[in-house]
Amino acid sequence: MKKVDVIIIGAGAAGMMCAIEAGRRRRSVLVLDHAKKAGEKIRISGGGRCNFTNMNIAPDRFLSQNQRFALSALKRYTQWDFIDRVARAHIPYHEKTLGQLFCDNSAQDIIDMLLNDMDAVGVYLELETSVVSVEKDDNFIVETSQGRVESQSLVVACGGKSIPKMGASGLGYKIAEQFGLNIVETRPALVPLTFAQQDLEPIKAMAGTSVFASVTCNNTTFDEGFLFTHRGLSGPSILQISSYWREGDALSVNLLPAYDVVEKLRDARATAGRVAPHTALAKHLPRTLAAYVAQQAGLTGNLADQSDERLAHLGRAVHQWQIKPVGSEGYRTAEVTLGGVDTDDLDAKTMQARDVDGLYFVGEVVDVTGWLGGYNFQWAWSSGWAAGQVV
Repeated sequence: MKKVDVIIIGAGAAGMMCAIEAGRRRRSVLVLDHAKKAGEKIRISGGGRCNFTNMNIAPDRFLSQNQRFALSALKRYTQWDFIDRVARAHIPYHEKTLGQLFCDNSAQDIIDMLLNDMDAVGVYLELETSVVSVEKDDNFIVETSQGRVESQSLVVACGGKSIPKMGASGLGYKIAEQFGLNIVETRPALVPLTFAQQDLEPIKAMAGTSVFASVTCNNTTFDEGFLFTHRGLSGPSILQISSYWREGDALSVNLLPAYDVVEKLRDARATAGRVAPHTALAKHLPRTLAAYVAQQAGLTGNLADQSDERLAHLGRAVHQWQIKPVGSEGYRTAEVTLGGVDTDDLDAKTMQARDVDGLYFVGEVVDVTGWLGGYNFQWAWSSGWAAGQVV
């Protein structure tokens, strides 16, 4: 039976980061993954260019039952530390928007950097290898599809349930429960939202239409791109708010947050009164969306026929559109999983299970979920680094 100091389940961002750091401490490390290649979620992220971190990392941009849990790792290994690592690897990158950093060329640059660093410190990588069972006596015994392996430390870095077509599963949660750790309810996050048939039909007619919008739910607001799809709503603002939305909640959408549309329509009424309201509105919104909003507001006739009260009603339809999703597209398209291994059962500095020596959880499997825009990658780098200092 093969023996190593550290077994890491999962060759994703957090797992590879942990492996590198442990290897630099001269620990013998074996990384296991069921996939054919390492870093598959890195490869597809950011449209293939990997939004690898964000310059605006802050604790309030992460969701968890314990909002302070992520603080230790994020402070000790910051976005600037990872940016410096990327620069030292001579990987060209750029800021896209809102502090989001992307590779100029390809996400493969980040994967290659991690693989090269793993190779440099002698990390063993076994791909296309499934974990069958995990046991613990004095050491951990991991039964795999390639045989049994023994280690002093076990790091669970196999992610959550998002994107099951890539092999995502609940393995990490099962291991946590096996060793007595609690799991905070999991659900899809950073995911498009879907609607009931009666609400969906007019939305489908606008599929492909996008605007910059302000979306609010449960006292949280995001001002970003907003996209109508054949299934409902998507775009960065919707993906962001999906982490805060729960079934039964309504969204309040400001389709024109930049200015007061009522003022614009009053001016148009004075100079072009014969124009229909939806035609005047189409100067500020895409034509199909302008027609939909005017219809929802129930306006008929020309602008000259509209009282201030009626224009104010149309303004509310633009600035305070209320719509209630019935669900999301689920783990199939979710970028991350909300919830996970309860942080109350983990040491924030080391990521070790409080009651199980040598057992660690890092990355997405933990109940820490970041905003869209590189935040979840930074959590992976920071939590993986933290565990790598001690495993």
